[in-house]
Amino acid sequence: MKNYMLAVVISLVFTAAVQAGYVEFTNGDRLTGKIVRLTDSELVIESELAGTVTVDLDQVVTFSSDEPLEIHFEDGTVIRQPVKADQPGKVTVDETDILAARSLQINQIASINPPEKPAPRWTGMASAGVNISTGNTRSENFSVSTELERRGEDDRITLGGDYARGKQEDAATGTMRKTEDWWRARGKYDYFITDRLYAYGSGRYRTDDVAGLDYRLTAGGGGGYQWIETDRTTLSTEAGLAHITENYVGQDSTDELAAELAYNLRHRINDRIRFLSSLNYFPEFDDLSEYYLTTTQELRVALTDRMFTNFRVIFDYDSTPGPGISGTDVKYILGAGLEF
Repeated sequence: MKNYMLAVVISLVFTAAVQAGYVEFTNGDRLTGKIVRLTDSELVIESELAGTVTVDLDQVVTFSSDEPLEIHFEDGTVIRQPVKADQPGKVTVDETDILAARSLQINQIASINPPEKPAPRWTGMASAGVNISTGNTRSENFSVSTELERRGEDDRITLGGDYARGKQEDAATGTMRKTEDWWRARGKYDYFITDRLYAYGSGRYRTDDVAGLDYRLTAGGGGGYQWIETDRTTLSTEAGLAHITENYVGQDSTDELAAELAYNLRHRINDRIRFLSSLNYFPEFDDLSEYYLTTTQELRVALTDRMFTNFRVIFDYDSTPGPGISGTDVKYILGAGLEF
């Protein structure tokens, strides 16, 4: 029994020795332990004597680990190998079937054993507005809107749609006259070439029965730049090409090639209030005086963690509308909704 216990102790000691690592610091100290991870320039070491220790990477001269470490470098290279201490500012990896032995610069290491990034998930909102009047004036107005977004490490998908329908009593005849009946849908895919520069492809569809617009289909693509992307503010601008197919009731459909200039801004004013603004401008190549512009401005106020009330202004301008139809179309929508 004693021999058995001795063998177990020797085995544990040997295992610990095999898996041991150490870190040398700029002040000359040396800490023995297991290297757990490196994230945000902070190295975490698990030491039997000192417990969990976190130090800034710029305080590290070199380090060693007999356990394989998953090392991510600034240039995107990833290796999974044990490392040995080297001259100041460097570590060494042994030769493998794929890689030759070499020294690695510590200041070029982005992370070690980083935690798995959460899978991209869909977020969004759905809102609705209803306005019903009776008495001297009878009217019924209803609108719904939805937005979806999925932000991955290298891409982003955004989807959205709006629908509104309204009726009002004609004072002369007493019948309900349609005052609003339109809907629109949009989708966009962004692929990030760098952290900020991206290529995009997008499509939009719109119809408006009251305005005589049978349909307007816009499809295009180009490049964009993400100027800001924080929890408080996101701002991007885009430039590209778009093909616009448009048909007003009573007119032949038109097909035009246009440029596309756009921006998208979301800003959290405070913990409860957010401002959202987007604009897409499509000047036709044949005649720059002919263009289509659409912009949406929204003020969203949180009521609870998920519930909100919002006020939206949707402005559309078509320089070549159908006969008898105004090119300017402004819609004001007051609603409430849920974020998810």
